[in-house]
Amino acid sequence: MEQLESKNIFGEALISCSTSPLTGFYRNGCCDTGKEDIGVHTVCVILSNSFLEFSKKQGNDLSTPLPQFGFPGLKAGDRWCLCAARWQEAFEAGFAPKVVLEASHEFSLNVVRMEDLISHAHKEVQE
Repeated sequence: MEQLESKNIFGEALISCSTSPLTGFYRNGCCDTGKEDIGVHTVCVILSNSFLEFSKKQGNDLSTPLPQFGFPGLKAGDRWCLCAARWQEAFEAGFAPKVVLEASHEFSLNVVRMEDLISHAHKEVQE
């Protein structure tokens, strides 16, 4: 069976989210997903301090390193493949981090609205 190319929310080829720190459910740098990914880690975000604090209060501490699991701990400015439902929860609470649209998997749209993702799009500064 031929594996299909992963697509982003625009139906184009999914680009890498981050290799430092290495992210993605499969730890391949992309927000790929599959049947093993129960959390649907498909939204590529740029973490903020306010989101990290919100997530910790919700019981998902992303900032504390867990070396026994190869987890470095995350900080503001890091890119990370976030669970779509966690992004939606943060959005509804007013703490949603910026989104790298081209690196967010199309399956995100099963949980979050395209308009909401676009409203939080990360805009790269051109110099």
